[in-house]
Amino acid sequence: MDLQHERIIQACESLGLLSTMEHYSYLSQQAANKEQSYTDFLEAVLIQEIQGRQQRRQKMLLRMAAFPAIKTLDEFDFQFNSSIHEKQLKELASLAFIDRKENVLLLGPSGVGKTHLALALGYLAVQKRIRTRFISAADLSIQLQAAQAQHKLERYFSQHIIKTQLLIIDEIGYLPISQLQAHLFFQVIAKRYDKGLSTVITSNLPFGQWGQVFANDTAVTAAMLDRLLHMAQVINIQGNSYRLKNKIKAGITCLVDGNTKEKN
Repeated sequence: MDLQHERIIQACESLGLLSTMEHYSYLSQQAANKEQSYTDFLEAVLIQEIQGRQQRRQKMLLRMAAFPAIKTLDEFDFQFNSSIHEKQLKELASLAFIDRKENVLLLGPSGVGKTHLALALGYLAVQKRIRTRFISAADLSIQLQAAQAQHKLERYFSQHIIKTQLLIIDEIGYLPISQLQAHLFFQVIAKRYDKGLSTVITSNLPFGQWGQVFANDTAVTAAMLDRLLHMAQVINIQGNSYRLKNKIKAGITCLVDGNTKEKN
């Protein structure tokens, strides 16, 4: 390794030019082979650095989003569930609802694709370098209570709620939460409403039953829904569970009043 190469590497490290450090040798050789001008070579180096930074930021945002899995709209089986309007979801895929400061609420029974769609919207947001976070309602409630107990609630709001452009809260309704957690949960919704930040929520319950989840506190529930629904798109999804579709086709199970039963 010659001294000039070492000096270039050190300069790149000092300036944080990680992509330039990695690719400059190849780019300089390519410029020599093509007899490019100094300005053409400089432009190629700068473009490589910009692309590298964008890729690193996207990887960081994907890690911060904490998706349990990567889902896309292309993978969603619209033929299986005809209650979902593909045109509406494609409009959501443009992510214009974030610019309009709208919320998206996906309602329906278990297995109809609510979480898949929420994850797909989140993944699209990360691809556009929008800071996104996915969390279940139960985990969010636990984290909020722990932050308050440790006197770190404001820090939690600042780092995880306010700085997140798109927050996805999954599975409201599957587990009840305490009255304290309900009040903390309301603060999440209220702070995001005040900042004009979009939230995607999935729930297996209609809005009229949300009070059961939030410790039967009708005042908190009403105030929360008032903020969520003020500017929101509500998508009601009906149908059978996608997870059981192969068993249903095979005649192994049938759905009776929302419960699966073995056929005799």
